[in-house]
Amino acid sequence: MSDDLTGKVVVITGASGGIGEGTAYAMAAEGANVALLARRPEPLERVAAKARKLGVEVLAQAGDVSDRASVAEFVDQIEHELGVPDVLVNNAGINTVLRGVSDITMEDWDQVVDVNLTGPFNLVRAVLPAMKRNGGGLIINIVSLAGKTASTLAGAAYSASKFGLAGLTESINDEERKHGIRATAIFPGEVDTPILAGRPDPPSPDQVALALQAEDVAAAVVFVSKLPPRACVPEMLIRPSRTLDDLEKN
Repeated sequence: MSDDLTGKVVVITGASGGIGEGTAYAMAAEGANVALLARRPEPLERVAAKARKLGVEVLAQAGDVSDRASVAEFVDQIEHELGVPDVLVNNAGINTVLRGVSDITMEDWDQVVDVNLTGPFNLVRAVLPAMKRNGGGLIINIVSLAGKTASTLAGAAYSASKFGLAGLTESINDEERKHGIRATAIFPGEVDTPILAGRPDPPSPDQVALALQAEDVAAAVVFVSKLPPRACVPEMLIRPSRTLDDLEKN
């Protein structure tokens, strides 16, 4: 493992809950200064206040990753107040209730793709110049197993956006490794976060009990972030270790 993350600057989107919240605490516990972006200001400030108690600098900004101008302003603010980002964690993501190819509205399709795919691209484009000047950096994209196998459960827009995010990760590694910039796509299975409740058919309490927790994915983010610059992890898959079928067989 490399030196610890003390004093590193870590940018996390979708930081007001779920995986983003867990990652904010995990990174702050490692001594990293964190810059947090999310759409909901009140829960975001709650996360920021808790992270500050871990003794690190915290910058929190309410905003939408699909708003390219505000993303650029946020990254400029990060560089001014905290320094050049060392790690970017693209975590913000949404889904819709109507998800099928023939059911999803055009507006919902655009919004899912804007947030889940164009949003990460906006952040990447904003941090790349400073990372290049700094001689390197790490970009971690929280994808989904829906970025490996499309399904009616995940829906057309979500699956397409996550396949696209996996492709963006590959492009970053292919194009930017000469600048010392690495990218990792993390593909979690079901995670116990509020997005599960937004499914057309929400999972049962027994199913939720078997899901990954946000801190599990956060631990993976920390692991990748602490690897030395010579090591690149292009992909990481994380699944729940058991399913309801496993329990019913016992």
